[in-house]
Amino acid sequence: MRLTELLRNVGVFGGAVMCCLALLSIVSVAMIVEKYRRFRAASRQSELFKPVFKKFLQGGNPKELIDALPRFQNSYVAQVVAGGILEYDLLRQRGGDPAASFEIVTSAVRDSISETLIQLKRGLGFLATIGSTAPFIGLFGTVVGIINAFQSIAAAGSGGMAVVSGGIAEALVSTALGIFVAIPAVVGFNNFTGRMENFHVEMNRASSQLVNRLFKAPMGMEPGVDLVRTSAAKAPNAKAPEVANAAR
Repeated sequence: MRLTELLRNVGVFGGAVMCCLALLSIVSVAMIVEKYRRFRAASRQSELFKPVFKKFLQGGNPKELIDALPRFQNSYVAQVVAGGILEYDLLRQRGGDPAASFEIVTSAVRDSISETLIQLKRGLGFLATIGSTAPFIGLFGTVVGIINAFQSIAAAGSGGMAVVSGGIAEALVSTALGIFVAIPAVVGFNNFTGRMENFHVEMNRASSQLVNRLFKAPMGMEPGVDLVRTSAAKAPNAKAPEVANAAR
């Protein structure tokens, strides 16, 4: 059966299912291409930003790092560093308390990580939805095709391949189209999710290195350590002199 003959035999519901799957396929491919280009640009700019950030960690001027940030707007590492270094520079200009500055900068870095992850995750939920629902939409088309086949038998009063071939072909095409739409969406979602986990590790490492550099934290602190636990551990140390004075 030719494609034109198949399309003529497709019912209203079967045609709606195929059009829905075709639309989802176009949207899925467009999202995959857009996310791939965005992630590639973010990775490239982050690799270019690392030497600049490394120079700052080795004793560079914070002003030079701040001036270089606009050149790496797509870098996820630069976005995290910008959140901390800009807040630190603002507090330093205002002459803020060092202990309070540590808490504020740490909070700014955490917020930057969260905002960057939200930007990177944008659209992945819909891509996952396409990957999980497309086979079921195709299955619905399969059921509709089988129903059309039985209706053809009832209308003709007898069976035979010539009678049911249109409905069977519609059912199989719907199933194949649903799987065809789902596979790229699932592969793309898993690939982008895995890359985001790597991005998250790099952002945590950069945030810890930034805080260590700005506040002269102990060199033994592991890169990527949780900043919440770091700030909680630092707070009792800041109150220790008051306790000692009270004891005296």
